[in-house]
Amino acid sequence: MTNSEISGAKSIQFTRRGVLAAFAATATVASPTFSNAAGILRGAGDVRRIRMHSGRTGETIDTVYWIEGEYIREALTDINYFMRDWRRDEATNMDTRTIDIMAAAHNLLDVNEPYLMLSGYRSPATNAMLRSRSRGVARNSLHMQGKAADLRLNSRSVGQMFNAAKACAAGGVGRYSSSNFVHMDCGQVRTWGR
Repeated sequence: MTNSEISGAKSIQFTRRGVLAAFAATATVASPTFSNAAGILRGAGDVRRIRMHSGRTGETIDTVYWIEGEYIREALTDINYFMRDWRRDEATNMDTRTIDIMAAAHNLLDVNEPYLMLSGYRSPATNAMLRSRSRGVARNSLHMQGKAADLRLNSRSVGQMFNAAKACAAGGVGRYSSSNFVHMDCGQVRTWGR
């Protein structure tokens, strides 16, 4: 692992402008009210970084995965492994659009705390098992395609996280207040939950 360390059209199309706007807003002034989220990236956001911790595996990742318009292959490999299905120890290539949404929302929240990742990639077998235990698990979950993550922050509310991800206008955002997490994906731009 070279660049990081891991330790113990609107509906289906990705709205790139939304994520770029989020990076631009945080490069200038981080705003908890998201009032700057509509700005367009102009010479800012040359570096994208993701910080996460997994309570399931005890692993933490803090890596720069994008510099000046280029994704860093080694960093993406580390992220893919970190976001693996820990139950089956299976990884997939996570969609970089989802990683961008996660990073942009994190920047809008103006916090140094890493995300607590509850779920990243899920194998079909894991998804089926979770679906048998809960009505809240989708049969064709984007988790199985490496396009979704369920995340939590101790220092920010579910509502704050939801609003930050929603401000990116780049995918699906689900609010799960009773379970204290937010779902972010790079599918259709849509929102749900309370």
